[in-house]
Amino acid sequence: MKSSLSLFFVSFCVLIVLASCKKDSFITSAEARLTITADSLKYDTVFTTTGSITKSFKIINENSQKLRLSKVKLMGGTASAFKINVNGTAATELNNVEIEANDSIYVFASVTINPNAANLPFIVSDSILINYNGNDRFVQLQAYGQNAVYLTNKVITGNVTWTNTLPFVILKSLRIDTTATLTIQPGTKIYSHADAPFIVDGTLIINGTKSNEVVFAGDRLDNDYKDLPAGWPGIYFRGNSKNNVLKFAVIKNAYQAVVATSPSVNANPKLILQQCIIDNAYDAGVLAANTSIYANNSLISNCGSNIALIYGGDYNFTNCTVASFSNLYLLHKNPVLTVSNFATQGGTTVTANLNATFRNCIFWADTGFVNNEVVVNKQGSNTFNVLFEKNLYRAQNDPANSTLTANIKNLYPQFDSIDISKRIYDFRITKTNTAPGINKGVATGFTKDLDDGNRNVGLPDLGCYEKQ
Repeated sequence: MKSSLSLFFVSFCVLIVLASCKKDSFITSAEARLTITADSLKYDTVFTTTGSITKSFKIINENSQKLRLSKVKLMGGTASAFKINVNGTAATELNNVEIEANDSIYVFASVTINPNAANLPFIVSDSILINYNGNDRFVQLQAYGQNAVYLTNKVITGNVTWTNTLPFVILKSLRIDTTATLTIQPGTKIYSHADAPFIVDGTLIINGTKSNEVVFAGDRLDNDYKDLPAGWPGIYFRGNSKNNVLKFAVIKNAYQAVVATSPSVNANPKLILQQCIIDNAYDAGVLAANTSIYANNSLISNCGSNIALIYGGDYNFTNCTVASFSNLYLLHKNPVLTVSNFATQGGTTVTANLNATFRNCIFWADTGFVNNEVVVNKQGSNTFNVLFEKNLYRAQNDPANSTLTANIKNLYPQFDSIDISKRIYDFRITKTNTAPGINKGVATGFTKDLDDGNRNVGLPDLGCYEKQ
């Protein structure tokens, strides 16, 4: 009996020791359960003065054994605008951080920013690396780095004017109400976040100048992101929008740069583009559906689809350059101009009247995927008038369903400088007097080109630039 009791007591002690040893040992499996309570920390406070903000997250060891974090590291190091503190220890990198079984630690991250530092991007980013048992986990850090006017889910009402005193940063969305007018003065910069469309239900007036253009772009201006297409959604002119005039506006790096839908509610075009640049849009530079757009002396370049006019409408493009070259971000796979009088809605094809005139324009792209850079498609019996007069385009076949007057086909426009590897796209024609588009246009009422230089009296050059 004593022998049995002794054996039981010894076994019980061994179990206690083994359990204690297990709890004090470290789990080394790559499958160890670890919870990080945040995958990103965003500092959305409006910085109007130098400020410091601290946020935190927990690292939870959900295992019955201790867990050793091989490394907790602020990836930007000492040069970062961020600082970290791991369970009371401030450092840019800590090694062999231990977390008890079924326990947790706190990581604090602070950011200090001088919003008047002109060299900062609007988004200041870094990350924290957490390495354990061969696994790498990251927590992203993001803060706004410059003083600006930050607008979140903003609705513009009444008559509002923006000046260039500070940039505008759009978060979530901005909408111009149906009875409102937003006027944007020369030199103003508007930066939209990745999920922030610029919606126009009322009226948008842009009064840029050649020396002080109004710029729309994404809010990631750091080197890795500043040239990426689809950095923000784009500008959307919806059904009731009217009397929109954009002069010397630069709209770049959007998903769909300019979208307009529905006919104009009055006798004016829904949208006038005058001496504008639309560049590097991932899906479409100009996407229009059964609406009205008049554009002159404008450049639409390097977009997934530069201009797509569908489901009819009323369009007039004069002295525009529409060009695309495959690059690191976008392959040229779609015609630079597509025109049609139909669309598919709920599986049904619908048609509408179409009137479109293209005069003194250049439609060009590199070879490889697209045979015809100008495509016109027709369905049904609606009014259908498409005129191409004095244009230059690349195509195996002339556009169908169109009236063609004195156009030039398949002669390279002799653009000034195209260097895809260096992202140089200069669509001026300055190096020769024998380029095919010089003095080949028809006289119009537009006396200035995209550089605000004088057009030739009589016969202007083709495209948005006049050779000076």
